[in-house]
Amino acid sequence: MPTQIKASEIVLKVAITGGAGSGKSTVARMFRDLGAQVLDADEAARNAVAVGTPAWQELRRAFGPEYFREDGELDRAKLARRVFADPAERRRLDEIVHPQVAREIKARLTDLERQGTPLVLVEVPLLFEAGLEKAYNRIIVVDVDEADQRQRLGDRDRRGASEIAGMLQAQLPLKDKVSRADYVVDNRGSLSNTLAQVKNIWGKLQKILLTAAAKKGSVRN
Repeated sequence: MPTQIKASEIVLKVAITGGAGSGKSTVARMFRDLGAQVLDADEAARNAVAVGTPAWQELRRAFGPEYFREDGELDRAKLARRVFADPAERRRLDEIVHPQVAREIKARLTDLERQGTPLVLVEVPLLFEAGLEKAYNRIIVVDVDEADQRQRLGDRDRRGASEIAGMLQAQLPLKDKVSRADYVVDNRGSLSNTLAQVKNIWGKLQKILLTAAAKKGSVRN
């Protein structure tokens, strides 16, 4: 269950999650266009494995220099093909990267809270798989059919069928994520339909903020 809003809290922390190829980034961009502050866990992951970081060094030891480009950067696509073909390798990768990503996200949230940012959305692809759901007050799940996921991952990311199968197997089924969501965005239809759902959720989040602000005022008084 997500955490409850306390009268003393400044920031409403909302996670956006879903499955690979479900359209999480599209939905996050829509919220950003509406004025939301949005953090991307994938960006945090890239920063976590930047050249010279502790995670970068551990990845080189664990997987070897052949998974790094000439400039030293991690070859994410090449490593992905390896880890999604072997669950044990994927777990090893997760054990190295996930704690670093969680720390970076937490640091960014703390900084935004100090700035008085009232609402932050965080795109977290593996929210439930990594056990991070309790860190958020509300959870949005982007839902599509598995056939759509496979097509998007193949067409957009040029991933092979075996890699796609490994990615989907590594994640909870979308129906399970939907059952644990506070809000669901059905991304099966047109972009305009998806945007309408996003705007509806945005309005509900604004109401939560107003209620929390009123409670906070009553506590102070």
